[in-house]
Amino acid sequence: MPKQHADIIIIGAGIAGAGLAAMIAGDRKVIILEAEDHPGYHSTGRSAAVLIQNYGNTTIRALTRISRSYLEHPPEGLNSHALLHTRGCLFTAAENNCDDIKTLMQQAEGLTAVTAEEAQAMIPALKPDAVHMAAYEAAAADIDVAALHQGWLRMAKMSGAELNVRERVKTIKRTHNLWQLETDRHAYTAPVIVNAAGAWADPVARMAGVKPAGIVPKRRSIAILPEPAHYHASDWPIFGNVNDTWYCKPETGRLLVSPADEDPVEPMDAYVDDLVLAEGLHRFEQAVDFPVSRIEGSWAGLRSFAPDNTPVVGFAPDADGFFWLAGQGGYGIQTAPAISQLAAVLITGARPASSFSSDILASISPNRFIENRTY
Repeated sequence: MPKQHADIIIIGAGIAGAGLAAMIAGDRKVIILEAEDHPGYHSTGRSAAVLIQNYGNTTIRALTRISRSYLEHPPEGLNSHALLHTRGCLFTAAENNCDDIKTLMQQAEGLTAVTAEEAQAMIPALKPDAVHMAAYEAAAADIDVAALHQGWLRMAKMSGAELNVRERVKTIKRTHNLWQLETDRHAYTAPVIVNAAGAWADPVARMAGVKPAGIVPKRRSIAILPEPAHYHASDWPIFGNVNDTWYCKPETGRLLVSPADEDPVEPMDAYVDDLVLAEGLHRFEQAVDFPVSRIEGSWAGLRSFAPDNTPVVGFAPDADGFFWLAGQGGYGIQTAPAISQLAAVLITGARPASSFSSDILASISPNRFIENRTY
């Protein structure tokens, strides 16, 4: 089997692999290996992404802040139109969970407390007993995921990167300071491989003889509902319960409603669990004044989390040239620009920008699992 050589091989062409390739290709020969027929099939292509600053832990919020600057001012050639479209995000609380709104406000960035009346003015369909307190993030914005993903793949190709689809990696081994990878069709070698395999990140690590990071895929489901009669919902902000038991993203002519499920599953082509979806839709239905009488469609995707819900980015401490780029969880799109920039400088040995504090670097490093003995 003839071998193709590269300086860097990226396993996975989702948003993580595409972003890194766009930022590191050029002086280095980069090959991206994608197992599916087209890139972004599992998670990236099934994301109803919204950039929400008040979402995730301290590290996620810092990465989101850095990413927002990139998305607001993308490099020339990435895309011909805006990647962000301001929508707003409304967090609601019934009377029995107002303390959660208060806690959220204590940690907030750009979050404003609003009254129940103000919340109902934003979302007229909310039932009075469903919103006792609320908080509003005016700057929350829809992300054009397809434009960002395809733009990065295009930039990577223009810089000389090679994308090979239908190349599921079967074996990985380290010989003579090179990683050797085989698929059903080809063999590849490179001194550096990047594990951007999403839900398959731990299996890829095991294949390479690297200790897994504890990456767990979790299913997230979405139902597509018709826009309710008598409402023009496309102008509404995204809204949901502060306890994250359901959320709704309005789009033109329809509503995307999720039960906010996070059920651990094996790496797979995710499918909807009808019971989980029905339970989530019931919770949503208790908060609004119209029935869920028809579902126009549904889908499920995988969001993969490390044990501390923080991405794993950096060279593995137990294998030369094995770079982790995984565990982005439910924040993978909104943090992708920052993580891609950081991964590129860590691989090349450059100095990270000052916006990447030592706390951020420590919190995402694979070394934290060795120190915390979570392997």
